[in-house]
Amino acid sequence: MRGRGHRLAAAGAVALVATSVLAGCGSGDGGIVVNVYKYPQENFQKIVDNCNAAADGYEIVYHKLPREADGQREQMVRRLAAEDPGMDVLSLDVTWTAELAKAGWIREYTGEAKAEVEDGTLETPLETARYEGKLYGAPDNTNVQLLWYRGDLVQEPPATWAEMIRLGSELESRGEPGLVEATGKQYEGLVVLYNSLVNSAGGRILDENGTKAVVDEGAVKALEVLKTFATSDVVDPSFSNAAEDDARLAMEAGDAAFMINWPYVYAAAQEKPEFAKNLEWAPFPAVEGGESTATVGGLNYAVSTFTEHPDESFDAVLCLRNAENQKFQAVNDGVPPTIEAVYDEPEMAEAYPMKDAILETLKNASARPSSPAYQNVSTVISTILSPPANIDPRATADRLRSELQDALDSKGVLP
Repeated sequence: MRGRGHRLAAAGAVALVATSVLAGCGSGDGGIVVNVYKYPQENFQKIVDNCNAAADGYEIVYHKLPREADGQREQMVRRLAAEDPGMDVLSLDVTWTAELAKAGWIREYTGEAKAEVEDGTLETPLETARYEGKLYGAPDNTNVQLLWYRGDLVQEPPATWAEMIRLGSELESRGEPGLVEATGKQYEGLVVLYNSLVNSAGGRILDENGTKAVVDEGAVKALEVLKTFATSDVVDPSFSNAAEDDARLAMEAGDAAFMINWPYVYAAAQEKPEFAKNLEWAPFPAVEGGESTATVGGLNYAVSTFTEHPDESFDAVLCLRNAENQKFQAVNDGVPPTIEAVYDEPEMAEAYPMKDAILETLKNASARPSSPAYQNVSTVISTILSPPANIDPRATADRLRSELQDALDSKGVLP
């Protein structure tokens, strides 16, 4: 492994260097190029420049992928299928690890690289980077949904979905906003919502190997909660068509008292100071009798099997996602870190006043089902659960179990 001068000096280091995040991590001598493929991130080039300042014998070049996740995946899958040697470092949605690892398209992290990635990184993000017990990704950023609520209407946030529905109904009965905003549209947001409910109920959708559809009693309980919510008097009438921004805008418009959404809504709310001053947050509400267990999002760095520069590629990853650079992109680009120590940094307090709630939620969070066929799994779940008001818990669970097994039994990498 080359160019280790840019990394933190000791494993598990908590204190980050006090110098600027743009200092300390020069381009190589122009010989070897490490191509990094990532979605358009506003300040990512500064991180690349930072790492190039200390790279030994190579230069990192940032290639922007499409903004939409489907476009990102399609571009990478097509080039990997062609064994393109120009693919070095790949930024992967957390749901793609198993698919690309199963196809043999990304390299396992071993030895020193593996140890450095695992040291100090939160466990659930690490879980999204593993397949069959092996590490295939380096968590760069993560994300987790919180419960957002209006502090001028609610003194104490509800701990469970049942309590949230009851409080919302009480507000509505008094003529005050009491709706609950969430993502019920037929897309990945509905899958994330359902997966969080399943895990909060202690259930499973797939088995640990991602090869068998389980849809157990906890998954049925989650269907009951989703059905109850979707047919309650606190659900927004547009719930079945709502994505993240639809929920955010409805909350900002004053129609709701509660919202399930990602932390980006805090920064967006600052455009409306009168609304923002009353916006409060709490961990994701639990299913009655269970624990608060939200689903993580985020990104992992993988190294292509077909790269001609594996050592330099792994080295580049270790710089791009180190604690110093995770702090920089958290503060400047709004993406939560995967390294726990970063949350203690003073700069995080202003950018993430809800950081303690994020960290608490991350420590109890869950990953989406791990399967090489995840794209099909997601499509099946979102299709069967849409619209949520039509869920018949037992019958829907039976259908999920059957159609998910068909999806898991499909062969090959998804198109």
